[in-house]
Amino acid sequence: MRICRNLLGGATLLAAMTVACAPVAAAAAVADLTPIKVSYQPALYWALPFYVATEKGWWAEAGLKPEFSIFPAGVPQMAASVSKSWDVGGTGSVPAVLGYQRFGIKTIGLTNDESQANMLVASKARFAQVQKNPALLKGQTIVLTSNSTGDYAVQACLKKYGLLKSDVTLKNMGQAEIVSALSSGNADFGGVWAPNDYTLEEKAGVETLCTGKDGGVVVPGALVVRSEYAKTHPEEVAKFLAVYLRSWAWMQSHRRESIALMKKFYEQGGVSISEASMAEEFDTRPTFNLSQQLKAMDTSKGTSDMDTWFTHIATFMHDSGSLNTVPAAHDYIDDSFMKKVQGDPKLAAFATQAK
Repeated sequence: MRICRNLLGGATLLAAMTVACAPVAAAAAVADLTPIKVSYQPALYWALPFYVATEKGWWAEAGLKPEFSIFPAGVPQMAASVSKSWDVGGTGSVPAVLGYQRFGIKTIGLTNDESQANMLVASKARFAQVQKNPALLKGQTIVLTSNSTGDYAVQACLKKYGLLKSDVTLKNMGQAEIVSALSSGNADFGGVWAPNDYTLEEKAGVETLCTGKDGGVVVPGALVVRSEYAKTHPEEVAKFLAVYLRSWAWMQSHRRESIALMKKFYEQGGVSISEASMAEEFDTRPTFNLSQQLKAMDTSKGTSDMDTWFTHIATFMHDSGSLNTVPAAHDYIDDSFMKKVQGDPKLAAFATQAK
């Protein structure tokens, strides 16, 4: 305040006071923001809300100052929680369960339904024949990212085709390596997730044989938090959820501008796909508003939808040897923070605002 008064000669300089004090007020406002470490994987549909919230200034509006960390896949993302390199974030449901079993990570919401966004794909040379006769997959090598939602979808598709995991060879690769292998002809079959399927389709003629949805499974994405952070910063966790939900609410009402932002976000992550493919991301991947989140987590009738979805995923992981036991979903799915958003009128209004 002393600085502002010294800059003024009197009431006639009211306008000058506003200009001179603005940087001081802005600095004070930034100082009042609470840092929060947010983790995600780049150039993915469910991570777009983090970027949109940054562009729109909604983190600061909620009183948060995000520090972002990105990971190529969910498994290394979960492992990084040990060093406290992140507090909250988004990830796939498979690494979320693995994160709980190994590091106590809690799932506090859903990013989206990505059942159609995880799939088994085939090269242009093999697609038609295998689509006609899936039994031809027997004895083939499928490149995929182990312990991922892509792995889950591929194995669901194999089951749909009447094949066992032992009928094929599953070779572990990162998604970038899979895209390269399929594009160069060094692999004929792969397990990928969006937007890598669009890249492969547009640039290499690779086609989708079967999605997780085709295989009869639900593949949810997870919003997660470190257990220790959840205990010590419950208010910040609720604000994080509100910012995420606010972004989806706005994007659903502003498709054209959202796709423009998506293009920038994907390009930052090294992904370039057509506008038609970006629109398909919106069309095929349902998201959840506040009331839908709470409905999916509702255990009033015994078992929630999320409990069921994640238990199926944990069972798959146990059968694959990734988990020693199948953890009870209620031990790691925590709806208290979503309820905290609902219970705060201002936060609930913020989370559901579409303007």
